[in-house]
This record gives sequence, structure tokens and C-alpha cells, in this order.
Amino acid sequence: MDLTVAWAGIIAFAVAFYVVADGFDLGIGILFPGFRVGSERDAAMNAIAPVWDGNETWLVLGGGGLFAAFPLAYAIVLPAVYAPLIAMLLGLVFRGVAFEFRWRDPKHRRAWDLGFCLGSFLAAFAQGVVLGALLQGISIEGRAYAGGWWEWLSPFSILTGVSVVLAYALLGAGWLIAKTEGRTRDDARRLGSIVLPLTLVAIGLVSLSTPFLEGQYYQRWFVWPGLAVTLPMPILVAAVAWFGWRSLRRDNDAHPFLWTLALYALCFVGLGISIWPDVIPGRLSIWDAAAPESSQLFMLAGTAVLVPIILAYTAWSYWVFRGKVAEEGYH
Repeated sequence: MDLTVAWAGIIAFAVAFYVVADGFDLGIGILFPGFRVGSERDAAMNAIAPVWDGNETWLVLGGGGLFAAFPLAYAIVLPAVYAPLIAMLLGLVFRGVAFEFRWRDPKHRRAWDLGFCLGSFLAAFAQGVVLGALLQGISIEGRAYAGGWWEWLSPFSILTGVSVVLAYALLGAGWLIAKTEGRTRDDARRLGSIVLPLTLVAIGLVSLSTPFLEGQYYQRWFVWPGLAVTLPMPILVAAVAWFGWRSLRRDNDAHPFLWTLALYALCFVGLGISIWPDVIPGRLSIWDAAAPESSQLFMLAGTAVLVPIILAYTAWSYWVFRGKVAEEGYH
């Protein structure tokens, strides 16, 4: 255990927290056309209104932490995925603008609803493409990116992009089941029942494709002792999916979201096993890309203060806005 490992853990935590927190925000935007115009869409918006902008704090922390703690990785990864990152940022901008303007400009609410949906889809898809580009490998020569502008684009990165869209949609459905009632909740259950099988198919396709992208993936998953994790993983995923499916048919509104989080946790574990301890899989380890120890220590002091503060106000905001939401707000 050293400072580099600590910083890798901090960035992994920030990214994972962002994926979960902003994931259900984006998922609701992806599912938005599935809700009736009027009170249902208003209730879906109100379910994330108090927290959606704060959730993006973790994206800033993850990106800023990568720049500060692993500057070489930052300098290599960004040129490799400029296009999907720009698309992601544009999607987040459109999503945020549409979120605010649909309440103030009711004459064009349909256009803002469309912007909210398309912005959410674009941001989610771009994030998945970035993940796929990292997993399939980035061309490096010396200490610089050596690939072309379109190296990120491949059938595998498109597959991961679609997979993230589906996974976010499932998380958004679970959140709405937990936070809404009446027809909005019923439609969220219906949409969740459609998205869950599609998400499982996407997870299966990505899992079957990944070991053949890099030799280290195959070694870690199909050679002992990695085989000890590979064998029970499909059983665990199937069990969690079954409980998640059953929860969509039951009356406990919190369970679908919790089982989706369990499915996410298994995916995070699989991803960690595949790439650890590399920051760019098969190319660059966290120690090769790390900033000087003095810089890491200096930044860690500030992070040790800021992260608990962020966690505290995030927890407080979720606590204040706990419970069900109606069209007019929380009750």
C-alpha cells in the first residue's frame, strides 16, 4: 500500500460514485419518452431535481484526480478519446439546459423534453464508448499517444456504449420505482422489465468479448487463480438478475434499485480484476503514470478534507429529499 495505490482507490471511488449517482439521472432521461406527457414526466423530473447537478461533482473529482495524480495517463488518454469526451460534455450541457428551461418555457416543452432525452442518451453512450476504447487498448509510443483520431471507434466500443445506455436506463427505472407512485411508478416497473433482459444480454456480450482484446484479460479470467473468480461470476450475476426481476413484480419499491446496485457492483469487480493495476490496460501501470510522491502527498491532504465534506452534503441532500415525490414536489 502506497500513495499511488491510495490515489488509484480515490479515483476509482469517485468514478464508481459518479456512475451510480449520475447514472440514474441519465437513465431517467433515456427512459423519458416512455412516460406520458404531463404529470408523469414532471414527477420523473422532480425525482432528480434536488440532486442531479450535485451528482456531477464526482465526475469533476475523477477527472481532476486523474490529471493531478496520474498526469501521464491523462496526457495519453485524452487525445485518444477527444471525440467521445466532447460528445459527453455536449450531452451533459444539453441535458442540463433542457432540465432548467422546460419549466420556464412551457411553450417549447416538447423540444426541451427531446433535448433532455437526447442529451442524456449522448452522454451515457459516449461514456460507454470511452470505457470500450480504454479496454480495447490505446496505442502508445514512448510516453505519448500514437494512434489516430478514430482509433476509439470500433464494434467493441459501440457495444460498450449501448451497454452503458441500457445499464443507466435500468438504474433510472429503479430510482423512479423507489421515488414515485401511481402511474409513473407503474410505467417505471414496465420499462425496467423491458430493460433488465437487454442489460443482461449486453453484459454477456461485453464479458465474452473482453478476454480476447488483451492477453492479460484472458490470463486473469481463464487461468488459475483467476478462474476461481470466473466460475462463480455468471452464477452471481444470474442470481442478482433473478432477484432483480422478481423485485420488479413485487410491491417493495426500494428493492429494484438495490438489486441493480448489486449488479453494478459485480460489473465493477469484474472490471477491476481485468485492468488492475494498470491505468491504461496492457500499456501503462498506475506506478508508471503517477505524479511525484510529494505532489501526491500534497493533494492527498486537500482531498482528505474535501471528500468528507462532499460526502456529508451529498448525504444531507439525499436525506432532506427522501421519500416519494409527486408532480408538485416531495411529501
